[in-house]
Amino acid sequence: MVVDLDTVDLKILNLMQANARISNADLARELEMAPSAVLERVKKLEQKKVILQYTTSINPVAVQQKLLAFIFIKSTEGFASSAKTAEALAKIPAIQEVHHIAGEDCFLVKVRTEDSASLMDLMRNSLKKIPGILSTKTTIVLETAKEQQQLVIPEK
Repeated sequence: MVVDLDTVDLKILNLMQANARISNADLARELEMAPSAVLERVKKLEQKKVILQYTTSINPVAVQQKLLAFIFIKSTEGFASSAKTAEALAKIPAIQEVHHIAGEDCFLVKVRTEDSASLMDLMRNSLKKIPGILSTKTTIVLETAKEQQQLVIPEK
């Protein structure tokens, strides 16, 4: 899906990505536009699925999600039927991201759990139940230097 975005759209995306709670009035002031015109543009960006959702970034430690791990998963399924495995992985609440990857493994998943015991529980009781998973390799993160969801918005 290619969406044609102009300079104003890109400025809106930059401002909203920096602060999803920015008011329409503040957007209009920053862009030197009428609030009604800005609101119409934001609604169009939502309709075109450029803006997918509005989120809150929560400190994982505050909600007892202290352990971050990445798990490489090898599946016995062929490329065409791997959607079933991806769907099953995506249903596990502790899994934050599921990526179908090229290379030796089939999937890379990002997992947050309370501790190593809860990670082991997830692997034994959730991953093990998914048919077609051949093997896993887990990497536990010791420290995070940078983690963000923001995209680099190009300037026109």
